[in-house]
Amino acid sequence: MSKKNYYLLSEGILKRKENTIYFVNKKGKKPLPINKVYSVYAYGQITISSQVINLFAKEGIPIHFFNYYGFYNGSFYPRESLLSGDLLIKQAEHYLNFSKRLKLAKLFVEGSAKNILKVLSYYKIDNNIKNTLKELKDAKRITEVMNVEGRIRSEYYNYFDDILPEEFKMEGRSKPPKNMVNSLISFGNSLMYSTVLSEIYNTQLNPTISYLHEPSERRFSLSLDLSEIFKPILVDRIIFYLVNKKMITKKDFNQDLNCCLLNDKGRKTFIKEYNKRLEKTIKHKDLGRKVSYQRLIRLEAYKLKKHFLGMEMYSPFVIWW
Repeated sequence: MSKKNYYLLSEGILKRKENTIYFVNKKGKKPLPINKVYSVYAYGQITISSQVINLFAKEGIPIHFFNYYGFYNGSFYPRESLLSGDLLIKQAEHYLNFSKRLKLAKLFVEGSAKNILKVLSYYKIDNNIKNTLKELKDAKRITEVMNVEGRIRSEYYNYFDDILPEEFKMEGRSKPPKNMVNSLISFGNSLMYSTVLSEIYNTQLNPTISYLHEPSERRFSLSLDLSEIFKPILVDRIIFYLVNKKMITKKDFNQDLNCCLLNDKGRKTFIKEYNKRLEKTIKHKDLGRKVSYQRLIRLEAYKLKKHFLGMEMYSPFVIWW
């Protein structure tokens, strides 16, 4: 039986009765059969009992929490059942050995940039990103790698205005989001980060040891590294699709003096399309079988694992279609 992501988009209570979780809100009671749940994305104020947490922990189901505005707050990350002391040591070694860390950091940026180029080529946009990417080989420090990555993404964001209609002008990246495009990017990136975290959980990798982004006490920074590769082909393409098809319009946002945010309807539209993309399958050129976009993220984590264990050199995923 295939498992699914569940998105809780309103305030409510999660309750447990035997092996079934129920989401109770003003609209009624919705069952979440435990053997069908892959991960849970909770928006708004959710009340959750220790019985529910215990069952999720037992079944290895992560829950990602977002605040009312759609920004990522944190995750309940069950105790890892897939433990490997050898892998943990190797993963830490690749961080502590600077040359190994630098190599991985460059590969994450390279994968991200090549996927960005694929997106821009689809829209037939000439750009200078290839030349900026060439500077990566001369980078001697992580800060220099991050600088190259930042300039690539800054140039890339400048082209959003060529892809999107006039009313969706980006006018540079802003946090918190000052306009509709920035709101969509922030919302999508939060989803992407938590999706990657769910996939890392289902491997033996430690999500707190990262290479491009600096490991931090309060974040799963390996998710940030891997997210860079998939944001252009998942988050950004969804934004272009939803806006250009007029599936998301000005009516899907709330704007005050300091911030522009998706409203309830806008969030539902984005999440529906996002989940549809995660479930979409393509024929994998190496495996010779169909895999979902969500599975591609897991496969990327497995490639990292092989790299750490010395089985196969890591090469970042780049779309070929």
